[in-house]
Amino acid sequence: MAQTIAIVDYGMGNLRSVYQAFHHVAPDENVLIAHKPEEIRNADRVVLPGQGGMPDCMKHLEESGLLEALLEASKAKPLLGVCVGEQMLFDKSAEVRPGEQWTSCLGLIPGEVRRFELAGKKQADGSAYKVPHMGWNQVQQTRDHALWEGIPDNSSFYFVHSYAFEAENINDVVCTTDYEKSVVVALLKENIFGTQFHPEKSQENGIRLLSNFLDWNL
Repeated sequence: MAQTIAIVDYGMGNLRSVYQAFHHVAPDENVLIAHKPEEIRNADRVVLPGQGGMPDCMKHLEESGLLEALLEASKAKPLLGVCVGEQMLFDKSAEVRPGEQWTSCLGLIPGEVRRFELAGKKQADGSAYKVPHMGWNQVQQTRDHALWEGIPDNSSFYFVHSYAFEAENINDVVCTTDYEKSVVVALLKENIFGTQFHPEKSQENGIRLLSNFLDWNL
């Protein structure tokens, strides 16, 4: 029987590219863009994409009517957060509106999201580090997991981000990359997996990771 993969549409995010990637990986599965809470509740797996500013992402999610269903799904169903969708999994983010100190996030993984502080810092070739961090970087797997099946350590994935997260529990970290220092770029907590990089834009390795997510048995 085909499983249903719900890609959460809360008015933000890179929905189309994520949808197309999953449809490519699993053409016989029921991949849908979820606009209604019952679509999330009835799904077998849930994907939370993200693109844009954290305050707007959280505001739109809360106003969409999908937040409660997403939180319910996060308790038991395989959940994949991508880019800002992954940052939303944390307690809070330093990406804020003027006058505010933090943006409250979903609180599913303990930790916080902070902007890169790279002013005046140089790369090995003498060029300045840029924010956002954009392009291909190798990722180092810090623990074995079914989601890495068939993906060699130090494989390259595609990034676009100005903020990075700091996990409170080192056991939640599953891979890092080097950008001036070691930066956490993927996390796993029970049924929740999140990647700072974009699997849907990462060619063969990204497609394999999405396929592994669909095969992931809790």
